[in-house]
This record gives sequence, C-alpha cells and structure tokens, in this order.
Amino acid sequence: MSEHRRCTARNETPLERADRNFVELLQELRVVQTGVQILFAFLLSLAFTQRFPSLDALQRGTYVITLLLTVLAAALFTAPAALHRSLFRRGAKPHIVQVSSRLATVGMGVLMFAFTGSVLLVVDVTTHSRAAGAAAGAATLCVCLGLWGLLPRLVRRAAASD
Repeated sequence: MSEHRRCTARNETPLERADRNFVELLQELRVVQTGVQILFAFLLSLAFTQRFPSLDALQRGTYVITLLLTVLAAALFTAPAALHRSLFRRGAKPHIVQVSSRLATVGMGVLMFAFTGSVLLVVDVTTHSRAAGAAAGAATLCVCLGLWGLLPRLVRRAAASD
C-alpha cells in the first residue's frame, strides 16, 4: 500500500494518521506531566521538612521508592519528545508513535504505583497508623486500576456492541 494512499475512515494517509496520533498523544502527556511534576516537587520538598528525620525505616523506604517511581514516570512521559527530536525528519513517525504510545502506557503504570506510594506514606505519617496508610494506598491503587484499566475496557466493549 502506498504511503500517500488515503485509507482510513478519516480519509487520511498513514503519515497524516501518524501525525494526528502523535499530536493526540502529546496532548495526553501534557495533562499527565503536570501531575507528575507536582508530585515530584512535593516529594522532593518532603526530604527537607523538619519531620522527615523522624520517619521510620519503612516510611523512608516508601519515600525513596515513590520518589524513584515518580522520576521514572517523568522520564517515560518525556521520552516521546526526546525520541521525536532525535528522529525528526527521518521518516520514522509511525514508529515514533508506536514506541511513544508504549512508553506512555508503561508510564501510567509506574505513575499508578507512585500515587499509591505517596498516599500510603502521607496517610501513614499523618495518622500514625500503618494500617490506615496501607488501606489508603490500596484504595488509591484500586481507583487507578479501575479508572485507567477497567473503565477503558468497559467503554471499548460498549462501543463495540453499538
């Protein structure tokens, strides 16, 4: 099939479709990246608070793991821009879109665990209850799994049956 042949329901070529898909992906990443940046700034500031030295070993471990997960999520969410920049004008747009989509999907999974760890830590520290922290972290994980995993499947199933 020719690269220039119009072949989709939107009457666009494969390259036009790749361009559109990449723009849509970047818009999604802009929304997510703001949240990641806020979470990262919050976590960085925690280490410099007066209360930080009083954290126990599990709380410090949760903090470090959550901080690193947040950095990894930020790296995964910014990688599509770096990938695009390094392959700009090399005819790789469909591959860039495919890889970038996978990076964003993995990033969402990592972010889910960063959210979970953040909530676990904050609730544990503020309530002085490890059980409350664990419950809040588990609830956060369930909400993310439901909204980011289950809901899209349900919508896809409903759309397929229409």
